[in-house]
Amino acid sequence: MSSIRIEIRAGVSELRAEAWDAIARITNPFLSHAFLSTLERSGCLDEASGWVPQILCAFDKDDTLIGAIPLYLKFHSRGEFVFDWGWAEAAHRAGIPYYPKAVAAVPFSPVSGARVLVAPDHPDAGAIAPALVRAAIQLADDAGLSSLHFNFIRPEDRSLFEELDLPIRAGMQYHWKNRAPRSDAPFEDFDDFLKAFRSKRRASIRRERRDLRREDVSARILQGDALTEEVMRRMFRYYANTVDAHVYGQRYLNERFFVEIAHSLRENIHLVMLEQDGAPFGGTFNLADATHLFGRYWGCEREVRFAHFEACIYAPIDWAVSRGIDVFEPGAGGEHKYERGFTPSPTYSAHYIADARLRAAVRDFVDREHQAIDAHIDELREMGPLKGT
Repeated sequence: MSSIRIEIRAGVSELRAEAWDAIARITNPFLSHAFLSTLERSGCLDEASGWVPQILCAFDKDDTLIGAIPLYLKFHSRGEFVFDWGWAEAAHRAGIPYYPKAVAAVPFSPVSGARVLVAPDHPDAGAIAPALVRAAIQLADDAGLSSLHFNFIRPEDRSLFEELDLPIRAGMQYHWKNRAPRSDAPFEDFDDFLKAFRSKRRASIRRERRDLRREDVSARILQGDALTEEVMRRMFRYYANTVDAHVYGQRYLNERFFVEIAHSLRENIHLVMLEQDGAPFGGTFNLADATHLFGRYWGCEREVRFAHFEACIYAPIDWAVSRGIDVFEPGAGGEHKYERGFTPSPTYSAHYIADARLRAAVRDFVDREHQAIDAHIDELREMGPLKGT
């Protein structure tokens, strides 16, 4: 380990794509050099947005990148989806400045993945990860930051943080699994998926899709060469319409990002575009790889009843079944997903709090919250809309 050098880079754009992707091992497209560097180049990550890249990198004696943490200096808690507003308020009442802080995450993306990246074939691979986490903690202390948060870590990485005495916080999302509840076999088609529901919910979903057909609403999946600049600009307008419709909405992404990502990450982009009477009016921006579909942004020019469910749930599931996709992660929130076949799935994050008083309060809160979420997941799984749950 004496030959390992740790440095901070102002973005993954400063690193070669091949070197970054080799350590990221692309567990999902959000960790790819293409995705992260496009966020940087398009101006979505800067002081104005409150996300400043501070990429922690480990190099060997030959200047080869052998490890990294996608780390960001934060001046607020927006765009993280691991909500710590209560912690910030408690810190304020105690006279402890909470911002700035540091977050190891993929900006604006509540998708679990590796947060400590390590070259798998390096002889010191087992020591690089804890060394990077300790370096990140030291960086936070040296900079006078209140805290360091590793958001949406993988379940298999929990032990790394537990061994360093960082409390693990639990969360919950709804994920669709391509497995029939009783047989555990992949669904054959969308009708086979519907057979997994209890009769009342199955009839409701069929009625919703039938009503859309009566309104001459249809969905098209766009990928590859179909991702023209015109299409991507239209998708940005849909996204902006949804954000602007909410009082607390914030446009984390700009039009330039939507246009550039169609070139830098073309093979992973999956759009569901809705048309009525042959004219487009709404859609969703998703990412996909060989095993997973990730739902991200929905928007429309006008409201059509049940259109949101078609674009965000039914059409993507139909596509996922036909492609043999294992898991569809539609993002954060949404009880409506649970009613339509998505099952509760735990998520995890790890946290370092510098102040001893706040650290003790956070640890106590995390322990109690973890128990409550585990119990809630068990309850939801017992009373789900799918037969055999």
